[in-house]
Amino acid sequence: MSENAILVENLGKRYKIGAEINRYRTMRESISGALTWPVRLLRRQLTPSTETIWALREVSFNVRKGQVLGVIGLNGAGKSTLLKILARVTEPSEGYAAINGRVGSLLEVGTGFHPELTGRENIYLNGAILGMKQKDINKKFDAIVEFSGVSKFIDTPVKRYSSGMYLRLAFSVAAHMEPEILVVDEVLAVGDAEFQRKCLGKMSSVAQEGRTVLFVSHNMSAILRLTDEAIVLDKGSLVHRSPTAEAVDFYMSSGFSQEGQRIWQDQDIPESSLPFIPIALRVRDPRGKVVDRARSIEPLTIEMEYKLEKPIQGLRVGIYLLTNRGEFVFTSFDVDLPEMYNKFATRPQGHYVSRCQIPADILNEGQYVLGVNASVNRVKRHFQDEHALTFSVDAMGAPGKQWGEARLGLIRPKMDWQIEEIA
Repeated sequence: MSENAILVENLGKRYKIGAEINRYRTMRESISGALTWPVRLLRRQLTPSTETIWALREVSFNVRKGQVLGVIGLNGAGKSTLLKILARVTEPSEGYAAINGRVGSLLEVGTGFHPELTGRENIYLNGAILGMKQKDINKKFDAIVEFSGVSKFIDTPVKRYSSGMYLRLAFSVAAHMEPEILVVDEVLAVGDAEFQRKCLGKMSSVAQEGRTVLFVSHNMSAILRLTDEAIVLDKGSLVHRSPTAEAVDFYMSSGFSQEGQRIWQDQDIPESSLPFIPIALRVRDPRGKVVDRARSIEPLTIEMEYKLEKPIQGLRVGIYLLTNRGEFVFTSFDVDLPEMYNKFATRPQGHYVSRCQIPADILNEGQYVLGVNASVNRVKRHFQDEHALTFSVDAMGAPGKQWGEARLGLIRPKMDWQIEEIA
């Protein structure tokens, strides 16, 4: 145990479906809840809920002191639940997790901060929770505020912060309090590019200082850069552990449809996506056949099928194309063109297919990942699946194949070269 910072044995977490989620409540809500409690209790007794779901089941692994371990998996795989258990935010339903050291955590935005307290007060509160003395927090205070970039609002209650400000301060606190174990859940999900670079730089320095880090992210480039080993979770189970490069290859090449399409079942669709209901994502060749292997010299059609239970104003449905190492090739939405944006300013209730075509002689050979997004700009994200399916591209017959060598780069464009002899 002395060599391990974390030891997890047969860990499991079970939730009741439809159970009430605890959250911060106002005084009015607390009083109202107390008055209506007898009625709600009677209703539960008359209609008991026995349906449960295992977010984690029989998960076992260890993390050595000073190791940086990546945690990857699809949405709903159990990554955040695992980190909440390790951070002591929630208790496991079975098994145990032994932690050897002080834990600092950055989970979803909002965890660990009291909304009524100011940024300054929350810094001292978090330091006290970690067991730090006030003089030690005083030494770190200026660095925390400077890194977060919220010095102008440090004495403002954090409930008035934007999600980006909240995250910047939360990450800065977690990284600067110098815990022996740092648990970070998708720190790159919120924030601008500059802040993301600062986060990656800070996490890299934390790792080099010999502290133990658990890092959850859908950004495979960040996982490859920051971690030396990774575990892959799928539907609550640990399915793979290996050096990071091997784990990323395993994750990006497995668990997806092999017929060139992804069909979402009801259990795969969160309630927050409504009234948007994803049905299927498909890759088709020029003959209309659904394929998981395309030719670079032929155009490729991507189509997203979905339903709207109600009209949505400003909806955009689009795709992310990535390499199997998580590098973005491009992003495109169905209303990028002004005429499409104006035509579908409000998308009525109905059954739709959004379709686009990747031209021939664009993609280089290799394996690619398609992600999908349905959102209303920065207002609301209805649905997102970062790694919906994989497909491969074969460069047979492409320009330059006569050289018999792999061509570098993400794209393989057919260029219109001219050769002119000068006398």
